[in-house]
Amino acid sequence: MSGEKFLTPLGAMQCVPFLAIAILVGCENANPRREGALEQFTPAEVFERGEFELQRGQPDDAAFYFGEIERLYPYAQEAQRALISQAFAYHQDSDYANSRIAAQRYLNFYPATEDAAYAQYLIALSYYDQIDEIGRDQGLTFEALQALRAVIEGYPDSEYARSSVLKFDLAFDHLAGKEMEVGRYYLKRKHYAAAVNRFRTVVEDFETTSHTAEALHRLVETYLSLGLLDEAQTAGAILGHNFQSTEWYQESYALLTGRGLTLQTAGDNWLSSIYRQVIRGEWL
Repeated sequence: MSGEKFLTPLGAMQCVPFLAIAILVGCENANPRREGALEQFTPAEVFERGEFELQRGQPDDAAFYFGEIERLYPYAQEAQRALISQAFAYHQDSDYANSRIAAQRYLNFYPATEDAAYAQYLIALSYYDQIDEIGRDQGLTFEALQALRAVIEGYPDSEYARSSVLKFDLAFDHLAGKEMEVGRYYLKRKHYAAAVNRFRTVVEDFETTSHTAEALHRLVETYLSLGLLDEAQTAGAILGHNFQSTEWYQESYALLTGRGLTLQTAGDNWLSSIYRQVIRGEWL
C-alpha cells in the first residue's frame, strides 16, 4: 500500500509542532477531544498533529485530528488533504468501514484530483484486506473485485492500477479456491452431481486461475464415479492438452488408463464443446 506519502518523515521532525508540545508536554492532562479544545489551533497545526499520531503508531488518534480539520475548517486548504489522510489512518487502524466512508466522501467532493485514484484504491483495500480463509463467506471477495476493477478501469494510468491488477487476480483465484473447496467436500461425501457443478464453474468461469488443472482432474474422478466415461475422457483430454506437466494430469492419466480408457474427446457434452472451441478453435 502506498499510503506512506501522507506521512512526515521522522527525521524531518526536528521541531515538534506547537500543538504536539501543548498536548504532550505542556498540557498532559488536557483532553484534545473536549469540545472546543482544538479551536485555538490553525488547520496546519491540527494536520501536523494528525501526522504526528500516525508516525507514533496511533492511527485512531490521527483519524480524529484529520476529521476535526474538516469539521472546524471545512474551507481550509488542509481540509482536502485531511480527508484522504483520515481514510488512510482508518485503514491503518483496521477500521475498514470508516476508511471506506472517508475515501468515498473524498471521491464525492474531489473526484478530479490527483488523490482520487488513491481514494478509490483505499476503498478496494478496505474489502481486499478482509479477505480471509477460503472457507468463509466470499461476499467481501466479490466487493473487492468490483472495487479493484473500478481502480483498473477508472485510473488505468495511476500508480495503483498495476497493484490493483495483481490483487484482482489473487482475489479471483481466491473465489475459484472456494468453489474447489466446496466441490471437494461434495465429492468426498459422494454427492457427485453437486461436485460436478462446482468443478464445472471453475473450468468455465475461472479458467485463468491456478485451480483449473485440479478442477479438470476432479471432473475425471467424479464422472468416472458416475459412470459417465465420455465426459471423464474429455476432461482428461483437455487436462492433457493444457496441463500435461502437472500432477493432476498424471493422476487422471493413471485413473483413465487403469480402466482401459484413453484421454481423448468423446461424445457430445459441455466438455466436448470446450475442447472444440479452445483446443481446435471451432467456435461455430
